[in-house]
Amino acid sequence: MGDRGNNGLRIDGRDVRCKVIGEGGNLGMTQLGRIEAAQAGALLNADFIDNSAGVGTSDREVNIKILLNEQVKLKKLTLPARNKLLAEMTDELAGLVLVDNYRQNQAISLMERMSAPRLGSKQHFIQTLESQGLLDRQIEYLPSDAEFADRKARGLGLTRPELAVLLSYSKLVLFQQLVDSDVPEDPYLSKELVRYFPKPLQAKYAKAMEGHRLKREIIATAITNSMVNRMGATFTLRMQEDTGRSPGEIAEAYTIAREALDARALWAQIDALDGKVLESVQIDALQTIWTLLRTVTRWLLSRPGPMPEITKGMARFGDGFKAVHAALPETMSPVRREKFNAQLAEWKAKGVPSALAEHLAALPVLEFACDIIEIANARKVSALEASRAYFDLGAAFQLPWLHEQINALPVEGRWQALARGAMRDELAAQQRALVGQILAGGGKKPAAAKIEAWLARDDQGVRFTLSMLAELVNQKNLDYPTVSVAVRRLAQLAEAAA
Repeated sequence: MGDRGNNGLRIDGRDVRCKVIGEGGNLGMTQLGRIEAAQAGALLNADFIDNSAGVGTSDREVNIKILLNEQVKLKKLTLPARNKLLAEMTDELAGLVLVDNYRQNQAISLMERMSAPRLGSKQHFIQTLESQGLLDRQIEYLPSDAEFADRKARGLGLTRPELAVLLSYSKLVLFQQLVDSDVPEDPYLSKELVRYFPKPLQAKYAKAMEGHRLKREIIATAITNSMVNRMGATFTLRMQEDTGRSPGEIAEAYTIAREALDARALWAQIDALDGKVLESVQIDALQTIWTLLRTVTRWLLSRPGPMPEITKGMARFGDGFKAVHAALPETMSPVRREKFNAQLAEWKAKGVPSALAEHLAALPVLEFACDIIEIANARKVSALEASRAYFDLGAAFQLPWLHEQINALPVEGRWQALARGAMRDELAAQQRALVGQILAGGGKKPAAAKIEAWLARDDQGVRFTLSMLAELVNQKNLDYPTVSVAVRRLAQLAEAAA
């Protein structure tokens, strides 16, 4: 773009007539030109995204050669054998690099989907990096605060070229934060180190990988790519501000959530639908998984005390999620079952295979699984019993409706976002407390019978709460003060029950 000899060929971004642009070389367009072309309807990223395979290939090549050269030095591998092995891995290495590029494009598509409704989080991310001296929005051609306000008023989000910049900066920042933490020392994350290398190296040289001089950097890179590609550029900052936890703890919680939910298997099934369903359907599915992963990660971070070890956390919650999921057909309340059936039919109508459609339809219900797992463990009851009690009490008090009303509250800035999250947490905490208290009493009755008996008691507090929530349901929508009164009433009921 700095070659004046091409000035006679240049056009403005708004005048681009093609539908898709892939930049095969660097600096083919200005960033302003890309943004203008994107706003005019062209589909494009940025040169550093489209060309990242070159850097990715070089990085992997260097790290592989460091590993194998050490084996040559120790006389465990000859130089001709090393060269032969390198040549044999060419295609697999290319595949690994292309997967990285695929994930980055997928990440930008998911961020683009959520950009307009979550524009404030992008603006806050930019402001935070600016205040830390890590970003200059003028150099990167990112919108000013006035431009953000204008886009918000017009219902517009950031373009793909702009989101590409945020993706890049978030990876740079998170990578350094993880390298500076003790996360790369977690024994479980050595799997990320092994997974980074091509398969011919994984079994034979797994032990040698532990002594790789860039081990920490490789693990930090793998975790950074997973978190940012799957959860977006602003996820880590939002979790920090919501919970007060460090980036290292957030990485641990995210890893526990990802493994416990077996999210990789779900992502693979969605990737397998390339060319079989609309891309928008795949993004819908990715967003559904994103929502549950964010909820579970936040729940883990909000627990008091230190983060559990990744292996222990995976075992505890992984088995629990499977048990709660398996019990759902028997435990969902009529309201939740109606929504589940509607979502299942919708996924199938979009062309999603039945098994995956069922799993995706169940994910919104599994947002409550962590609380159910905690209740089951604390009261020493099965996941089926704890689930039934949780959903039965929720149905009686209109809590699914109240949860939806909290999610629908408008967010005008960071503090309202924090307020909404706090209300959601408080509602879940009170429901968990009530269910736990009810299950602790009533002898050996089944969970459903305990809930029914507790609700049928001649208790003025229960009657008043039921009446209040029934009255609120008749209102078209709620505001922050009204929701806070409803949640506080549940807290009073839990205190009385205790």
